[in-house]
Amino acid sequence: MQRIHYYYAGLAGFFGLFLLLMAWPTLLAPPKHIPTALVLLVSAGPLLLPMRGLLNRDLKSCTWMSYLSLPYFVHGIVEAYVDPASRTYALAEVGFSLLLCFGAGLYVYKAEKIRG
Repeated sequence: MQRIHYYYAGLAGFFGLFLLLMAWPTLLAPPKHIPTALVLLVSAGPLLLPMRGLLNRDLKSCTWMSYLSLPYFVHGIVEAYVDPASRTYALAEVGFSLLLCFGAGLYVYKAEKIRG
């Protein structure tokens, strides 16, 4: 595969994960005891930090985005195990986080192979 395809896979994973994390606590399954704004800030907020660099194809930001997707993978696995009612959303989170991790990671890996 060409390197740009990995970048597009990472972007698809990023936007899928971001949209899922925005829709889950607001539309799909709102929390009962925690303010929705707090849930949005904690869950979707960290994805916004390296977003500008990801959109500009910065290799350092792509590396950080790959690292940042791993806690979302863990959260999705735990949520799918604990709450059967939201298992579908949790498995979608796992899929999007893996797509982001491998897409961004392989984009950086292929860039390093070309340079060095």
